[in-house]
Amino acid sequence: MGHGHHHHHHHHHGDPSEMGERRLWWAVGANVLLTLAQIVGGLLSGSLSLIADALHNFSDAASLLIALVAIRIGRKPPDQFKTFGYKRAETIAALINLTTLIIIGVYLCYEAVMRFITPEPIAGWMIVIVAGIALIVDVYTAALTYSQSKNSMNMRAAFLHNLTDALASVGVIFTGTLILLYGWVWTDALMTLLISGYVLWHGYAELPKVIHLLMEGAPEHINIQDVITAMERQDGIENVHHVHVWQIDEHKNALEAHVVFDPQFEMDDVKSKLKELLKQNFDIGHSTLEFETKHCHA
Repeated sequence: MGHGHHHHHHHHHGDPSEMGERRLWWAVGANVLLTLAQIVGGLLSGSLSLIADALHNFSDAASLLIALVAIRIGRKPPDQFKTFGYKRAETIAALINLTTLIIIGVYLCYEAVMRFITPEPIAGWMIVIVAGIALIVDVYTAALTYSQSKNSMNMRAAFLHNLTDALASVGVIFTGTLILLYGWVWTDALMTLLISGYVLWHGYAELPKVIHLLMEGAPEHINIQDVITAMERQDGIENVHHVHVWQIDEHKNALEAHVVFDPQFEMDDVKSKLKELLKQNFDIGHSTLEFETKHCHA
């Protein structure tokens, strides 16, 4: 008697095409080169806001790289070691990425505060040149990811990241201009705080979601009591207990439950109706149901 687990993986909505994937590699390469240029420029000019913007760009390159690597790893079929497949590779990489981002963001905030206390000389012209290059690259990578952002959550996040990067670069250009015109060195520390603050806010907003998924948390939109109630309304179902609902990955939900049914009903019929209900009403594609008769349960 089979469980009827039919897994049809339709990747076309999430995975970029070969052409799209090549575009993403270009975007990653551009962001990595830009990060290096901004760090060198930041060290040479003494500008902390350029280094903060470099961190922001590096986070974009890392998140794009994670998306690409996860697409590759996620294509691997389930095996005897990873029976649910490899989709969580993306979640683990996101955890590493966000943790690193938060640590560097906190450090930059500390450095910015120290700059307010003891200002250091800054070469404004260098900031304007490097941030100008950064703005061009940010617009270029945003254009690369725009077409895919229409039908993929992952890519939409990457596109929005690149747009905010472009805005941060505009901010840094503005800072460099103020230093050149008026010698307002403090604007560099202020811009660093703003960019780092944004990076930290982004990290703290995303981190709980990643941890929730890794902790086998139930999907946010699913109320377990609602699931039980809907299952118990089906003909032939006496009781549903020992219910566990969790996320296998960002897009796939699973459930296991003990179902007490009336033996007058055909078990396979009851099972297929329950599986259909879970799929249609709660987007639970993977369900394992343990059936018990009334007498056995009592």
